[in-house]
Amino acid sequence: MRLFRLTKIAVVAWRHGLDEIAVSGAAATFGSRWLVTLVRLLRFGRKLDAPRGERLRLALEDLGPIFVKFGQVLSTRRDLMPPDIADELARLQDRVPPFDGTRAIAEIERGLGRRIDEVYDAFDAQPIASASIAQVHFATLKDGTPVAVKVLRPDMAPVIDRDLALMRAAGALLMRVSSDARRLRPLEVIDEFDRYLHDELDLVREAANANQLRRNFTGSPLLRVPEMYWDHCATNVLTMERMQGIPIGQIERMRDAGIDLKKLSRDGVEIFFTQVFKHAFFHADMHPGNILVGDSGPDFNRYIALDFGIVGTLSETDKNYLAQNFLAFFRRDYRRVAELHVESGWVPAKTRVEELEAAVRTCCEPVFDRPLREISLGLVLMRLFQASRRFDVEIQPQLVLLQKTLLNIEGLGRQLDPDLDLWVTAKPFLENWMQQQIGPAGLRERLEREAVQWPQLLPQLPRLAHAALARAADPGPDPLLVRLLDEQRRQRRWLRALTAALLLAIAAAGALAWGLLQGR
Repeated sequence: MRLFRLTKIAVVAWRHGLDEIAVSGAAATFGSRWLVTLVRLLRFGRKLDAPRGERLRLALEDLGPIFVKFGQVLSTRRDLMPPDIADELARLQDRVPPFDGTRAIAEIERGLGRRIDEVYDAFDAQPIASASIAQVHFATLKDGTPVAVKVLRPDMAPVIDRDLALMRAAGALLMRVSSDARRLRPLEVIDEFDRYLHDELDLVREAANANQLRRNFTGSPLLRVPEMYWDHCATNVLTMERMQGIPIGQIERMRDAGIDLKKLSRDGVEIFFTQVFKHAFFHADMHPGNILVGDSGPDFNRYIALDFGIVGTLSETDKNYLAQNFLAFFRRDYRRVAELHVESGWVPAKTRVEELEAAVRTCCEPVFDRPLREISLGLVLMRLFQASRRFDVEIQPQLVLLQKTLLNIEGLGRQLDPDLDLWVTAKPFLENWMQQQIGPAGLRERLEREAVQWPQLLPQLPRLAHAALARAADPGPDPLLVRLLDEQRRQRRWLRALTAALLLAIAAAGALAWGLLQGR
């Protein structure tokens, strides 16, 4: 089976000229005459006029849903990919034929451990949406509540593991033959893809992500998150509140419904920065297929989020780093951007701040000379990542997810309102957040957060202070270290004694056996 799959991959790669793309890259890198000749020979008998990004996208679509998903994840790594390939891969869509409704019912019954008519009052076997990992059906609970049921494709795990093994083999081969491939770190990208896929295979995890996001936006007029019905969820089944609205990509339909598109575009920016800097937990897959806009009732003119398989989280250090970077960008303070990279520890200690500052300025000044409303904050972040690459900066995965999400939000916002000035919307939010972090309000919040530890810490302070002063006054060995060394010596003595006893026992048994044999 693996040989058959490998053969199919080779045939698809040949048909779309992926071999020619690889060799062309090597020829451009090394400038070798024989490589250039090989490129020309590889083209013989094939029509390879389409751009390389388009050919790669078509090849991934031909190879099936797992490779499509891989291309989608790869398109988010703009810090690693050439822009033309990243742009083309971003066009990949989950146009996957649905699997049979009777198989979906069987999967639901297997996951929930009950017959379908015991779980739902009505279940539509015809799916309303189908993607690479799962598909969605409408149903009604026993109490009449309309729901949407997401069910994983059957037997996905073996298919995923098989294709991942082939991807790793190809990635390892590329790293052996191409310096460009080594720079792109294909095995790390495949490992990241592995994590995404296996996270999406656990629908209980997705339901938990949705619950957290729903709790964060409780009472908010900006974002609606559907309720999860936990009694009807399993690893391969997710049952959630059925949402009604207009897909955010249908602009004319939203205009006809009276939705304020300018407000919607500003709300999207506010939702993003609220998730990042207030909650440190953000929906990381906000493409148009995962977002509805309410067209009636309490949800009118409000975002409705769907599909919570990929979320991002940020630490306090990440949030502080991002906020200060964004503000430094607003002020064109490139020196501060470079200093933040050094302070974060992402740049090798030997890096000269002046050189990094010059690289950041070179990337950003052409962008900032354009009108503010035309500037993409996501592209600025991407340029920063690309500039940092030559300084051996290891971009953190959560920041790559955030950059991808920011690009999605900007794209949606500008689609809704071409005049959206994302900087004007974002700057007050960031400045207010920084004031809360470094001002009296931030100090009070941190004191309140740490206060729960004080009853345990305060009584120990005199003893800890005395021990510290005693160690400072007596430069002798640390008593704890002495105890540890004594314990290690005792353990070694016991081990030696035990070994000797075992050897004696073996020798005695051998002597006894020899004696018995001689007696015979």
